[in-house]
Amino acid sequence: MKDDIRFMSELFRIINGALRLDLDKVRNYTAFLADKLEKAGDKASAIRLRRMLDEHDHQLRPAGAAFAKTLPVDAESRFPLIERVNVKGLSEPPVILSQEQWDTVNEFLSIAKSHAQADTAAISLLMCGPPGTGKSRLARYIGQELGLELYVARLDGLISSFLGSTSKNIRALFDFAARTPCILFLDEFDAIAKLRGDTQELGELKRVVNSFIQNLDTLGTQSIVIAATNHEELLDSAIWRRFSYRLALSFPSVEERQLMWGQFVLPLQFTPREIELLVDLSEGFSGSDIREVCLRLHRRRIATKRNPDLKEAFQVLQNMAIGEGEERRFLARLRGKDEHTVSTMLRQRSAKLYSHSALAHLLGVSKATAYRRAKGVISDG
Repeated sequence: MKDDIRFMSELFRIINGALRLDLDKVRNYTAFLADKLEKAGDKASAIRLRRMLDEHDHQLRPAGAAFAKTLPVDAESRFPLIERVNVKGLSEPPVILSQEQWDTVNEFLSIAKSHAQADTAAISLLMCGPPGTGKSRLARYIGQELGLELYVARLDGLISSFLGSTSKNIRALFDFAARTPCILFLDEFDAIAKLRGDTQELGELKRVVNSFIQNLDTLGTQSIVIAATNHEELLDSAIWRRFSYRLALSFPSVEERQLMWGQFVLPLQFTPREIELLVDLSEGFSGSDIREVCLRLHRRRIATKRNPDLKEAFQVLQNMAIGEGEERRFLARLRGKDEHTVSTMLRQRSAKLYSHSALAHLLGVSKATAYRRAKGVISDG
């Protein structure tokens, strides 16, 4: 009996779709049920369900025409409102989070996996944090863990210039999620609140927020919604209350940067001491930034057929420190400084970590020259 409970949610959805004459919903959840049965070891039932689907397709479609999910589109422009991200077999480095963050993610996954036994609303997670802190990668990870397809909707694409069309787009999006076993990922979620500063658009904004709330409230237990925002301060308070799980992501700590460098830097041959320097120098960098630094070094390794040294890594880090958010990066404060000033600032940061030997490797000079630079003697003579 316990094994049967695992499939009750899919059966309820199939029956609901049949009663509403929603062919797409019936077919999507029947295919999903077949996949679950096969994974559970009941291949015979899975094959039987798929054969029924194939026979139905041949009756209603020309021979050779495959069934495809109909993605929602904007009523005016006809541009797709959503795109599918293939997470099956996707190979990515593990997501690095604090234990507290993992506790939230694991509880969310546990509830999502057992939703068939709970009579609750849609299972929802709101992630907030600066760009590059892993929100999209975490959504893909959750999709892999749950064995569900991930459909990404960028809400800036949902916002229409035609009065009332935005609410229609949101409705089409949630209708799709209601009839499809998937994770609906609302990226750039703050887009629904970006009109807040325009007094001419407050009425439309209120209608958009109300539309989102109403659609989220009507989703059933099978539906899983994940939203991500870089600007949580823009979100309406009523929106926050609709998400049962909330996860704040920030720039990685020293310990997390240590794990990231150890993960991304392979097969580059940096010593543990050199990685310790890179961990400190990447203060204020996002995980995405650190990964990009390592990718650039990997490309340089392929192009030059040699392993980049610490000086080259230091140069790439300095280049990556330029731009948005540079005020939080220690390296940005070194830009444009002479070697004496750079050496002094590094020594003041940690004389033990930035020994004269370490400075020599970072600057690409001899240890004696690094010592003279630190003392303010510019000439090598």
